[in-house]
Amino acid sequence: MSDKKYFAEGSSSFSNVVHQTRQQTTASRYESQKRRDWTTFGLYLKNQRPPVPVSQCDCSHVLNYLRYIDQFGKTKVHHQGCLFFGQSEPPAPCNCPLRQAWGSLDALIGRLRAAFNEENGGSHEANPFASGEIRVYLREIREYQAKARGLPYKKKKKKTNQSKGSEEPSSSVHFAV
Repeated sequence: MSDKKYFAEGSSSFSNVVHQTRQQTTASRYESQKRRDWTTFGLYLKNQRPPVPVSQCDCSHVLNYLRYIDQFGKTKVHHQGCLFFGQSEPPAPCNCPLRQAWGSLDALIGRLRAAFNEENGGSHEANPFASGEIRVYLREIREYQAKARGLPYKKKKKKTNQSKGSEEPSSSVHFAV
């Protein structure tokens, strides 16, 4: 039997290769971003003097990384001395820096925490992205950015099972004629 005919008839090894290839090419947006973030963080550690292996990374390295990427943000965060501090819609431009938005940092840490768990067997205790210092840092960023924008941060309330059950699902589409 020729190799071409063997593969064409649907051998399990051929279908496994096809399945793995499809999984790699159809990675979700989240998975792709998680891989990019993990690679970028690894390069950051590699470029430290001296280079830091991921196995020796701790929360201080993560905090330094967050401070480093802050300079590449796109969110205007007013200083306390700025005339527009606390105004949600300033009337004119100012020289305050652009920073990473709190939500972007929070999502980044979530992706890096998940990537670290995948790479290192899921040990929560050893995960530098899950440390209390990181949570405190993110909370301080969130509160400061909310003050600087004049918008209080309000935590979203989780829906209870009772309120979910009382809502009717909207699965049909209605057209006005």
